[in-house]
Amino acid sequence: MNKLEREVRWLKIYAIISSVVFATVILAGFAQQAQEKSQKQKFGEIDVERMNVVEKGGKLDLVISNADRMPPAIVNGKVLGSGRRSPGMLFYNGRGDEDGGLGFGSETNPDGTYSADGQIMFDQYNNDQIVGILYNDKNGKRTAGLRVWDRGDVPLDQVIEKLNALKGAERDTEYKKMLEAGQIGAGRVFVGKLPDKSAQLVLSDAKGKPRLTVSVDADGNPKINFLDEKGNPTYSLPPAPAGHK
Repeated sequence: MNKLEREVRWLKIYAIISSVVFATVILAGFAQQAQEKSQKQKFGEIDVERMNVVEKGGKLDLVISNADRMPPAIVNGKVLGSGRRSPGMLFYNGRGDEDGGLGFGSETNPDGTYSADGQIMFDQYNNDQIVGILYNDKNGKRTAGLRVWDRGDVPLDQVIEKLNALKGAERDTEYKKMLEAGQIGAGRVFVGKLPDKSAQLVLSDAKGKPRLTVSVDADGNPKINFLDEKGNPTYSLPPAPAGHK
């Protein structure tokens, strides 16, 4: 093999190797673009009944859904029934339990009456909502405000399971016992507006009984009431008129 033949041979080998390298680079570029496109998409508008946001391992973090496809509540790893669902969002903690969300709903009847509501909720670990911003409207009678609950340490699924095993008077009796023991939880704070158009701050005891109210009625009259366990005023500002209960 003379010198010219050797040079031609090396040129052929070089051309083949260069072609392979060039093709590999081009294909890698296309593959990267395809991967980027599969990971990030841009839409002007989409219609969807439900969207799940999950971790790489598949754990559910967030659901955005219409009313029909909204998932049931999950607490302590157990499904607690469907309940009343509305379109909105549900968030899930590291264990996969529901730990808060928001929802909005409304209904208009043929006779023109209506109801509407909305809420943003934060749930206690292994339990029900502990902080919420709520709005409720029934034919113009509106309540809106911030609520705070005090929940017990017993997981909600155990409370529900225990009560569901009972019926009638027996169930009512057990419910009262659990309420007295602080296992059910109770509303402790309300700050907002009531259907009578008054603005109120209500502070309640561990059993959910109001013990202090600060209010301004629709006419602008302020009032402070200290209440006993039965809801009777023990002291008021301004003081109630003589003989008035």
